[in-house]
Amino acid sequence: METLSRFSGLLRMGLVANEVSVSETNSGVPEEIVWRGTSSQWKNFWVYLLCGLFCWLIVPVFFALAYYLQTRCKVFELTTQRLKITSGVFTKVTETLELYRVKDIETRQPFFSQLVGIENVQMTTSDASSPFVLIEAVPSSIGFADKLRNQVEIIRQQKRVREIDIE
Repeated sequence: METLSRFSGLLRMGLVANEVSVSETNSGVPEEIVWRGTSSQWKNFWVYLLCGLFCWLIVPVFFALAYYLQTRCKVFELTTQRLKITSGVFTKVTETLELYRVKDIETRQPFFSQLVGIENVQMTTSDASSPFVLIEAVPSSIGFADKLRNQVEIIRQQKRVREIDIE
């Protein structure tokens, strides 16, 4: 009986230790979604136009469908800590970029994009696997680049991270 109570005491100590370690690792601010969306289909306008002109060949219809699905299935999710890019029609691949790694944000809006109200957002990062991240055809009305910049600044202050370029 004494061994059982000793084992029970050790078990309780182990459970308490696990609870403390879990609460310590989760003590940060919970991750929330700031913006979630996909690219605009306007980026495929010229493909759709050509496929429409040659639709009598039947094959271009499949090209148009493939471009539509690729654009529709690529989802961008900006959270308070990361940028997640999920792509793929049948097999999903998710790339994650920690926001404190973003060095520079640039928006580009070619003439046609200005007419339809979309912009491209390009980021330069210190991430070895993805030094440049391009988000194409985001509606300019949502202010994605500003939301991204604000979240980058907030997470850098929370984590006390500074970007230093050494040449």
